[in-house]
Amino acid sequence: LCRSGDLLRAYRNGGQLRALARQVIEVDNEAGLRQVLREYRQREMLRISFRDLLHWNDLQQTTHELSWLAEASLETALGVLSRWQEKERGRPCDEKGRTQSLVVLGMGKLGAWELNYSSDIDLIFTYPQEGETRGGRMKLENSEYFTRLGRRLINALDAITVNGFVFRVDMRLRPFGESGPLAMSFDAFEEYYQTHGREWERYAMVKARVVAGDRRHGVQLIESLRPFLYRRYIDFGAFESLREMKLLIERQVARKGMAHNVKLGAGGIRKIEFIGQAFQLIHGGRRERLRQRPILKILQALVEEELLPGYVVAGLSEAYIFLRNTEHRLQIWRDEQTHNLPSDDAGRARLALSMGCADWKTFSKKLAVYRRKVDSHFR
Repeated sequence: LCRSGDLLRAYRNGGQLRALARQVIEVDNEAGLRQVLREYRQREMLRISFRDLLHWNDLQQTTHELSWLAEASLETALGVLSRWQEKERGRPCDEKGRTQSLVVLGMGKLGAWELNYSSDIDLIFTYPQEGETRGGRMKLENSEYFTRLGRRLINALDAITVNGFVFRVDMRLRPFGESGPLAMSFDAFEEYYQTHGREWERYAMVKARVVAGDRRHGVQLIESLRPFLYRRYIDFGAFESLREMKLLIERQVARKGMAHNVKLGAGGIRKIEFIGQAFQLIHGGRRERLRQRPILKILQALVEEELLPGYVVAGLSEAYIFLRNTEHRLQIWRDEQTHNLPSDDAGRARLALSMGCADWKTFSKKLAVYRRKVDSHFR
């Protein structure tokens, strides 16, 4: 890392994709692909962590680089696997013979360029049109073709090998959840949201973004869902659903063991995200500034649209940055998927130091102030 100079510079979008593309040129099997992806992930996690701990990257740069790493891994793996599968099974085509490609939608933190060090990546697989393969030994329906490709893509990233994993993949946000098809055509996808779409799915789709595959058609798909996501007028119908979601969050906070959780506990990250997305669902149809994905940009838009006072947004934004940095320090240690504050003296000292505080007492006081502020605004 030092010799390459990569440790000393902030990345721009696209750099990781180009680096990975060079590394997979000679790869000719899935075991080799998994190894390259995992070794590159370890290198980049070390680099991003190092820059983060030395405050060379701010929170936005860190989350962007983590999200770009996920996108580069997805795009690289999908490109290689698609080429291999076409040779094995033929080209998936629509009825007019036009080649079809998989569209990978990133949800949640990946969609908003807000990944943390241990985020699962929430994905949805879809493709433009039904049809069947051409040029292979036997014909396959596009649905079967893309389901097989989707499974191979998940395995390339999610499977645990001697080199670890790249990202944990979660497909439960797709239409009909775990019981639904792994990949779905655009027509079926749009029909689902028009017929079965629920308020919590609107909440989830607000951050949806094309992260790999056929980006041109994918952007058109997301645009077609805009009427479902953002109602043209103030959406009074969303109020009851938002109340229910808010109540669920409050119940989660009240559970045993949540007091030390910086994401789900009192005054945690989840509450700040809810505040922003609630305004998006109610007012996003008429106020274009609210149709953004990153929470800090949404909060700023709430001031500009005069939906929240400046001091409230300033407090929430500052708290969000502090809480997310805390979350990152917890996860960098041992590469653990955790949001819980440490209970041992060494862990507390380490966290306090990495957050720029002299000791645990100083850090705890600072954290408590932020959490009380978030809790007050959430209520």
